[in-house]
Amino acid sequence: MSDPRKTLLILVSDLEEGGNGSALLARVQELLSSGVKFISLLALSDEGTPMFSHEMARKLRDLGAPAFACTPNQIPELLEVALRGDDIARFA
Repeated sequence: MSDPRKTLLILVSDLEEGGNGSALLARVQELLSSGVKFISLLALSDEGTPMFSHEMARKLRDLGAPAFACTPNQIPELLEVALRGDDIARFA
C-alpha cells in the first residue's frame, strides 16, 4: 500500500471471529489512523437476511468503520460513494 489515504479495504464477513477480536479492532484502528477507508460488508443468509455479530459490528462502527449489509446490486453504488470520498456511514 503506497498511500493509505487512497486505499479502500472492504472486509466481507459475518464478524463472528474465531480469533482475537481485540487484535482485529486494534488493527482496524491502526488502518483508520493511517488514512485507510475501511468498510465491513456483512454476510447475508440465503434468504437475504443479514447474519453477523452485532457486538463486533457496533465496536467497528464506534471506531469509525461502518459495518452494514447490502445486496450485491448495491455494491457498485457503495464503491462509488467510498471512492468519491463521501460519507460511507450515510450510505449505510
